Amino acid sequence: MNQVWSRVFQRLNRTAVLPRRKHSGCAEQAAVFAPNNSRKIKPTLLVSRLYQPANLRDVGQDSRLQGEMTCKSQRLMLQAGLIHPSNPGCYYYLPATVRSMEKLVRVIDQEMQGIGGQKLDMPSLCSADLWKTSERWDLMGKELFRLKDRHGADYCLGPTHEEAVTTLVAHQATLSYRQLPLLLYQITRKFRDEPKPKFGLLRGREFYMKDMYSFDVSEEAAYETYQSVCQAYTRLFARLGLHCVQVQADTGNIGGKLSHEFQLPADIGEDRLLVCRNCSFSANVETLSPDRSDCPNCKTGQLEESKGIEVGHTFYLGKKYSNIFNATFSNAQNKPSIAEMGCYGLGVTRILAAAIEVLSTEEGIRWPGLLAPYQACVLPPKKGSKMDGAAVLAEELVHSLGETLPRLRGEVVLDDRTQMTIGKRLKDANRLGYPYVIVVGQGAMEEAPRFEIICQQTGETMFLSKDGLLDLLGRVETV
Repeated sequence: MNQVWSRVFQRLNRTAVLPRRKHSGCAEQAAVFAPNNSRKIKPTLLVSRLYQPANLRDVGQDSRLQGEMTCKSQRLMLQAGLIHPSNPGCYYYLPATVRSMEKLVRVIDQEMQGIGGQKLDMPSLCSADLWKTSERWDLMGKELFRLKDRHGADYCLGPTHEEAVTTLVAHQATLSYRQLPLLLYQITRKFRDEPKPKFGLLRGREFYMKDMYSFDVSEEAAYETYQSVCQAYTRLFARLGLHCVQVQADTGNIGGKLSHEFQLPADIGEDRLLVCRNCSFSANVETLSPDRSDCPNCKTGQLEESKGIEVGHTFYLGKKYSNIFNATFSNAQNKPSIAEMGCYGLGVTRILAAAIEVLSTEEGIRWPGLLAPYQACVLPPKKGSKMDGAAVLAEELVHSLGETLPRLRGEVVLDDRTQMTIGKRLKDANRLGYPYVIVVGQGAMEEAPRFEIICQQTGETMFLSKDGLLDLLGRVETV
């Protein structure tokens, strides 16, 4: 065996230049050592190399899966190869989904840090002692994933982190009022033992969530922070093109004095909402008497019921947790004072699935523009067709877009599956939801080249020169 490896290393040492693949579908290229005078080969993102089904499954026609498809977003995400079921309530997030999630995380980071949020990461494995101290160990019931270590100590997989973050702040004995408000947040996996997971990523046992916790000097200051976070949520959903409704909500087992949900109206929503069309009042039915029809705010409007998907939740906690764990700061008189707290959640994977649910058609995914895994897909002609010569122009166009429009670097893919007709690839592109599909055909080979551009969000088809195409895509916002 040692002799075999010795020969392998000898061959490697004699190799001056590592072989380079003609194309790579990976966003990150392996380092290749070559002479300085070698021709620079630019990497292209190729559809054939992306880790997704080569031929998209029509899961709606699969009798085995039909009974499991409970909503549009779940069906479309499975069909497009965005997710793959692991066990009840848990999914593999495949590369395109991870790209989209990373973009959503960047948007969330921008908005949270824009109001002073500082990002950290807390353990998912939480000691039962903390939860017993807050009395939520029993209150959470079967929703809490519980386990014991080899020494018999009890733990849980954190569905939320009020206890952990308050303990963290309580250990900082030198916290001053000048450092407040303190806003700490994380974006991590959360765990909840749902009795009946359903709707794909909308209700699972393992999911990603952004949870932020605020510490303030007074109730008045805490309310200002609360309003600031709510405004940041409103801006975030506006950037995503999602019409969310902020509704009065119950504090539930998290507790506190004040709570609001951010609901995305949808027919499959599990929350029942009451909205006044005469004023801005809206509430979850849990907060009002079941038979109430008049608006408690304006007194004249009628409440209309609708359904929504909860994608965000805010709580003003007061001193519920800071009292228990003794989270104090030194006030202006240099005396210890208990901090006022708030907590604020955003369902990261739920926002992704909910957006697909409300924006998509029955046949294809439609993404919020900022979150599309890739912004454009270029389709060269079928191999062997009369327009086969346009294939080189298609690849050159991909490179040109990346060089001319730096924001689109890594955002344009080339559908190199030229053994398939343009029609079949257009159908796949529709299902995957690229915001822009660019067909490079006969028009691209004319003296004044023209490209067919399909805007999937509007359904509009345009024929543009290269300059017109650059102008159109130059207005695309990326994150």
